[in-house]
Amino acid sequence: MRIDIISIFPGYLAPLELSLLGRARHAGLLDIHTHDLRQWTHDRHHTVDDTPYGGGAGMVMKAEPWAEAIDSIVSDDDAADRLKPLLVIPSPSGTPLTQPIAARLAAEPWLVFACGRYEGIDQRVIDHYSSQLRVEEISIGDFVLSGGEVAAMVIVESVARLLPGFMGNAASLTEESHAPGGLLEYPVYTKPAVWRGREVPPVLLSGDHAKIAQWRHDQALRRTAKRRPDLLHSSESVQLSELDTSLMVTRGQRGDAPELLSLQRSCWVSEAQLNSALDLPPLVESLTDVRNGIEGWTTFVVRAEGRLVGSVRARLDDGVWRIGRLMVAPDFQGRGLGRWLLEHIESQAPLEARAFELFTGSRSTRNLRHYRKAGYRTSVIPPSEPGIVVLRKPRPR
Repeated sequence: MRIDIISIFPGYLAPLELSLLGRARHAGLLDIHTHDLRQWTHDRHHTVDDTPYGGGAGMVMKAEPWAEAIDSIVSDDDAADRLKPLLVIPSPSGTPLTQPIAARLAAEPWLVFACGRYEGIDQRVIDHYSSQLRVEEISIGDFVLSGGEVAAMVIVESVARLLPGFMGNAASLTEESHAPGGLLEYPVYTKPAVWRGREVPPVLLSGDHAKIAQWRHDQALRRTAKRRPDLLHSSESVQLSELDTSLMVTRGQRGDAPELLSLQRSCWVSEAQLNSALDLPPLVESLTDVRNGIEGWTTFVVRAEGRLVGSVRARLDDGVWRIGRLMVAPDFQGRGLGRWLLEHIESQAPLEARAFELFTGSRSTRNLRHYRKAGYRTSVIPPSEPGIVVLRKPRPR
């Protein structure tokens, strides 16, 4: 792959000689050229910018130096027999860089990067070359840098490491964050087995490769759900080790309300019978009440083959993460989904949450057993209604 990078600070790109990138360059896997835009200026001051039409703060990079630079590189005799390059312009207003985009760029034989500065490059440069070359504006995040050099290096590294032969062990690419599975990478450990009182999870020392693989998948799912639930929304279905079923875990939406209403009524009938309370809110709420609950609480729903089979919600109240409406469809109960939902909603608590709290019926012995097994204990705060047990657990720090 050939890569050309145009900048007014080519020295900024020196890190491209280091580590695996430098090794790939010396091995001939990458042919990287850096160019000083100022060599295509013709005044004594090597001017590359001017004031913006229409007024305003800052300066705009002039069109002509960029045009001469790009024309010179594209018509390079050493590259004349190559396909036309893809012109990449790092820009905060560009398309967000993702792993699939990096993979697509890695299939290109030739990339040219135009690293802008100041308020950016004269738009006519982009418009002109869009009619002659393929042009992409790419952003590395929702923030602004002083120039495109750092962004260009980020894109180059994300692309280069996907080239065959770049990584010493190609298998490293299959389990990392944003790999084709769509999840963040699981936590990793190395020797010693105990460090400052913290132990490596026993399953990693077991030698059971099937259990290790499943543990890693579960951890990747939990980490993704906690840190980047948006990735779960758009990913393929995920699978939990305790369940022999593929599940989709998403944030609750108003459109889920009808199914959620049906699910909570089916789940709370047994609770009402156990506790002799037929007026429990989940049984008497209206569809509007359920919709309002979805909007007022952090709500997650679980679907199996499109069917809503579980849900939980929580909200912060005076430093306490109050958990409620933990429910699992009757035919999915006893298979670990309720435990997973409880752990998941705990992981969603904001930093200011000091404790977790939930309640259940005083005669709901199965619920009480499960919650106490999860570390919850009866709260010293008296319940607001008779027949209710309030359970609380300090948040681990």
